[in-house]
Amino acid sequence: MSTQSLTKTTQLVLSALGEDKPGMIDELSRCVLSSGCNISDSRMTVLGGDFAILLLVDGNWNTIAKLEGQIASLEQRLGLSITARRTERKATRRDLLPYGVDVVSMDQPGIVYNLASFFSKRQISIQEMATASYAAAHTGTPMFSVHLTIDIPASQQISALRDEFMDFCDQLNLDAVMEPVKG
Repeated sequence: MSTQSLTKTTQLVLSALGEDKPGMIDELSRCVLSSGCNISDSRMTVLGGDFAILLLVDGNWNTIAKLEGQIASLEQRLGLSITARRTERKATRRDLLPYGVDVVSMDQPGIVYNLASFFSKRQISIQEMATASYAAAHTGTPMFSVHLTIDIPASQQISALRDEFMDFCDQLNLDAVMEPVKG
């Protein structure tokens, strides 16, 4: 094996799910660091009583292999289900415009499906999504919020898409905002 293949950056996506308890991120990040790898991107949340995390880890071939070799013992020690998958850097496309979409409404079945379907039918990729259920202040009405980051092809007419999206949201009684991602 050449020296070049040992120093080339390799990426690994780790997903972990298990009962929420203190110290999970500490243990996972310690394992990544002790393997000689680096966390380059991550998402973590508690859903119900469970802890869920996604990590994008960078390292060379050897350090990634060392980390992969520790997964079974980490699962057992922390009581987590861990999945690992090697990946490659996503090619940057300059023909996509990042937009943020925020939607709020009374909670009702199908909100995520309807939003995903709207964008999918227009060949618009959803890059990130976060949802939350909560009780409205003062009334306690069950509410639902969705935040999406989408990539709109530069060839698409934004004003027409925005108008179509707002009409779509009005039909479903959803309050929505679609704005360019700043920064």
